[in-house]
Amino acid sequence: MKLSRADRSLLAEWSFTIDRSLLIALVSLVVIGVVLSAAASPAVALKKGLPAYYFVERHIFFAALGTVLMIVISFFSPAGVRRLAAGLFLAAVAGMIAVRFSGAEINGAQRWLNIGSYSLQPSEFAKPAFIVIIAWLFGEASSRSDMPALPFGLALWAFFAGLLVAQPDVGQTVLISSTAGLLYLLAGLPAVGAGLLVIVGSGGMWLAYEYFPHVQSRFLKYFGSAPLESSQAGRAIQSFAEGGLFGRGPGEGTIKSILPDAHTDYIFAVIGEEYGAIACVALLGVFAFITIRAMRRAAGEPNAADRLAIQGLALVFALQSLINMGVNIGLLPPKGMTLPFISAGGSSMLALSITAGMLLALSRRRPDPQRLKKPRWIPAIDEVQIAGQTPKS
Repeated sequence: MKLSRADRSLLAEWSFTIDRSLLIALVSLVVIGVVLSAAASPAVALKKGLPAYYFVERHIFFAALGTVLMIVISFFSPAGVRRLAAGLFLAAVAGMIAVRFSGAEINGAQRWLNIGSYSLQPSEFAKPAFIVIIAWLFGEASSRSDMPALPFGLALWAFFAGLLVAQPDVGQTVLISSTAGLLYLLAGLPAVGAGLLVIVGSGGMWLAYEYFPHVQSRFLKYFGSAPLESSQAGRAIQSFAEGGLFGRGPGEGTIKSILPDAHTDYIFAVIGEEYGAIACVALLGVFAFITIRAMRRAAGEPNAADRLAIQGLALVFALQSLINMGVNIGLLPPKGMTLPFISAGGSSMLALSITAGMLLALSRRRPDPQRLKKPRWIPAIDEVQIAGQTPKS
């Protein structure tokens, strides 16, 4: 179907305003995730006593559903994205509170709600909604002195971080706090406040180390004399050495049959072993392209709230990717965090699809409202004659 610029339909407007490069990169990442899931998941499923393609089928289902969700949200206006974020955040917070009373506890953490045969992690859906809301609050704080947007933003930040710590989910707390802190700086808010936030964040990390045994254990193992020896992270690092530049070949890796989280937290190690370092660098390039492309689009956005929202969504996407990869290659202490669109997981896939849909919606090309209010001045013929000039025929 061929669309004309004279066509004023919603589909035509979307087609001519969407960032096609960003859309293609995001959809490509979803497709890559499906292919890699077929390589990493069967061994894990068989070890758990499930059908070989159990995780693959689930991944395909959620990838398809997530892609539809991403495309639908990309049609939204900036105001529509903010309304979606507000509703989604309220629903996700309600789910996080419900988790405290009836959530399933897995590996000492209480983060999931069981809905039939599926488990839902509300905090994943709260993440993109929180970024859009706090971007709007920081944008208002930077441009309006008559609105107490900054105190509201900081209070919302503390509230959300408190809910995450209560689960406990220290890794997600660090992720959203790092993103919110960078947005604070990008909004041009007082530098004194940034210093205080760094002090509060450092104090929070110290408290997490003191009061959460699993956090302390991971740090001690990471900084110990024999870091990561015989651990999941240690085996993940070894898989990159065995894979070399070009990998051992699809399906030839062994780490996926050893690690229980090879299809989620450590899928990057599976990629390194089976497809090699070159494939890992290429995948890193896709993540980098999406982040840089979004940041470039944000640079031309005149509205502060929309600009910060694009930057925040791109940052949380990039930081989550870097944390997962950093853990896999041993640069960071072990932390259970998915690789966007690549790792298995229904909640993660759908939440990241919402993140990508919001990013596409906010980065669409829109005319500057200030330019629309001030049309270019064209002198009338009488004015030209007054000036002693003869208008050209």
